[in-house]
Amino acid sequence: MNKLTKIGVSALCGSLASVAAANAGSLDVTGGATATYTSLDGVVTGNPFGMASAMTFTGNGELDNGTTFKLSIAHTNKAAYTGSAISLTTPTLGTFTYDEGGGTGLDRIDDMMPTAWEEVDGAGQPMGLRTVAGVGGGSDVEWNIGVGLPDGMNAYVSYAPHPDGTKNANKGTSGTNNSSGLVDGQGWDLVLTHNAIVDGLNVFAGYSEISQTSDVSDRESWTAGATYAVGSVTVGYQLSKDNNVAAGAYYENEAYGISFAVNDNLTVSFGKQESDKVVNAGTSTTTLDGDSLQVSYTVGGASIKVADSSVDNQNYVSGTNREGRIVALTLAF
Repeated sequence: MNKLTKIGVSALCGSLASVAAANAGSLDVTGGATATYTSLDGVVTGNPFGMASAMTFTGNGELDNGTTFKLSIAHTNKAAYTGSAISLTTPTLGTFTYDEGGGTGLDRIDDMMPTAWEEVDGAGQPMGLRTVAGVGGGSDVEWNIGVGLPDGMNAYVSYAPHPDGTKNANKGTSGTNNSSGLVDGQGWDLVLTHNAIVDGLNVFAGYSEISQTSDVSDRESWTAGATYAVGSVTVGYQLSKDNNVAAGAYYENEAYGISFAVNDNLTVSFGKQESDKVVNAGTSTTTLDGDSLQVSYTVGGASIKVADSSVDNQNYVSGTNREGRIVALTLAF
């Protein structure tokens, strides 16, 4: 009886070892705890305290042919998951990613300006800026070609069969949902980046086209710009346009940014965004103007960040001008 028990246990252990070897991988968690204090001029602030969980779960594994795979889940808000992605990196064909959180396609270069902390529109004083996103701003499949290109160059192609802004669960579909009311088919993005033309120079450009209903033309978006780093200073400039987000309307954007690393711990930056909303075939234009002065100080895993921001014609409403400040403490792990 004892011999039979030993044989059974040995067989079970061997089977489990085989399964473990076939499914070898890892799951890592990174992130931090962030607490913020926000002060807004001219509006009722109410409770000024906020918190973000800022966690990212990353699972990694490898197939027999050398292809690696990765699952990432971002939990940057304490109340809900922000997005997730599954990617496959092949030895010869580059990386394929199914993404449901944004940050692929044209959305990966929507704002490339150097900052000490956040984009101008994300520094505690909401602008209501309408910038480019393409299909990469929602659920899409992206191909990072990654092979056969000149050193320093990357090419990304993204596709979505119906970019309506939904994020479906397993076996789900979006049905008749359409967040913009105009999407009527497929969409695609193309993005190119190059950081080896000149030392310190990074250039980027992208284009997107999304099929819309017959009463308006296809939604076309594009952006192009560059950043240049010299010593501890980085400067940047970027143009973008989002066309036909609604019948007869488009947005033209211009962004500037400069950051200065005073030392290994302290960084200071200033950024500016100007956006023209043009309607009625160009007969009416509203200019949204925002800027942000930021400071970031980091020691070990702790960072203190401050942003002083302002916006004129917030949400493209003439005369709606706002100012505000935000202070954040982040503890990374």
